Amino acid sequence: MAPSEPSAALPPGKGPSGEPPAPLSHRVPDLGAMVLLLAVARHGSLGRAAREVGVSQPAASSRIRSMERQLGVALLDRSPRGSRLTGAGALVTDWARRVVEAAEAFDAGAQALRDRRDSRLRVAASMTIAEYLMPGWLIALRAERPGTAVSLLAGNSAAAALRLLSGEADLGFVEGLSVPEGLDGTVIAHDRLVVVVAPSHPWARRRTQVTPRELAEAPLILREHGSGTRQVLDAALAVHGGLARPLLELSSTTAVKGAAESGAGPCVLSELALDEELSARRLVEVPVAGIRLRRQLRAVWPAGHRPAGPARDLLSLTARPFGPARG
Repeated sequence: MAPSEPSAALPPGKGPSGEPPAPLSHRVPDLGAMVLLLAVARHGSLGRAAREVGVSQPAASSRIRSMERQLGVALLDRSPRGSRLTGAGALVTDWARRVVEAAEAFDAGAQALRDRRDSRLRVAASMTIAEYLMPGWLIALRAERPGTAVSLLAGNSAAAALRLLSGEADLGFVEGLSVPEGLDGTVIAHDRLVVVVAPSHPWARRRTQVTPRELAEAPLILREHGSGTRQVLDAALAVHGGLARPLLELSSTTAVKGAAESGAGPCVLSELALDEELSARRLVEVPVAGIRLRRQLRAVWPAGHRPAGPARDLLSLTARPFGPARG
């Protein structure tokens, strides 16, 4: 007699006593063996069943015999005319069919979850990375994943980290001295900050390098607090008295460059953002003695959750050179 069906009123994952179910017995066959048994039942032949599941007939025969030993019952009557199920085999096949159908439903559900995940990618990136590196990466990602819709949230590094921690983004890119708290990350590139002025500024005609003290005391056009650029500059000049009161404090790299080009004063920006202006001599680089304004560019994600799907693919693309990136 077939075993009775479990009560539908039981909570998920609970046995009849309300306790978690015991681990499966070692006598429960694996899913592949059940699929093979169902193929034998359909075809009445081990050979045809073996071809359907993509194994040799000896391997299929060995697997069915192993399944019979595991269960402790004979499943097939074998004869020159083929293989037919025994009474026990018919019962086991019926159980196996339900298990395989449940596994197929599980697999379809998991695929639907992957498809939903892979249909979109939310990226949070610092301004420098968003403006000067991200376009090349996203064009390459589009070629590999044309069905993925990508949204890019640009801001400073602190804002990018907060978006990841709040679940608003799947992958982030930040600048600065370290991985923000609550995130894991990997270095994808190195960047250098440079001091630049308009050609009309007195520093553009200097024969000697600007000292760290002079840089610290000068009214500068700066990015806002929370930006990776500001973080690195604050740390580098802390031992030289710290930054003076900013001449201007702006939240856009483009705005900082525009103010510097107008002759308002010196600014400090990533060299990634300055290729065009330096080549056209709309801005002039000013050497600074005694400090290294270098930083790491990182991909980051919530701690313990390694990127998957399109986020993983985008992360792999950051190893390819785009634009004026320098190591």
